[in-house]
Amino acid sequence: MTIQQKNIGVWVLRLIAAGIMLQTLFFKFSAAPESIYIFSVLGMEPWGRIGTGLMELIASILILVPRTTGKGALLGIGLMIGAIFFHLTSLGIVVQNDHGMLFLMALIVFLSCSVLLYLSFEKITKLFKI
Repeated sequence: MTIQQKNIGVWVLRLIAAGIMLQTLFFKFSAAPESIYIFSVLGMEPWGRIGTGLMELIASILILVPRTTGKGALLGIGLMIGAIFFHLTSLGIVVQNDHGMLFLMALIVFLSCSVLLYLSFEKITKLFKI
């Protein structure tokens, strides 16, 4: 694999992860009924909806900036672990007849961020060295 191919692959993963998270912000910040339903079921409406939206916005920006991709990926992984956990424990895979799309998008973001974190592993480990 050439360096150019690797760079294209990394950008594809960045755009997938950030694109999905940024797309869902409209629903969180506009108080769409589906979003209100989800966070009401979780007992976290409205503070959880708005807080999660802000964290996803931060993660997306960090992912899109090459120097901070690893940090954004780590934050994205944490957020998606939460989303996947709540789908499996409280919400269900299918939420309001969405055919599992929200769950699938969370998995895609989780996997994209995981690969980005792996590729940024050296930069991330420097954060934790004493």
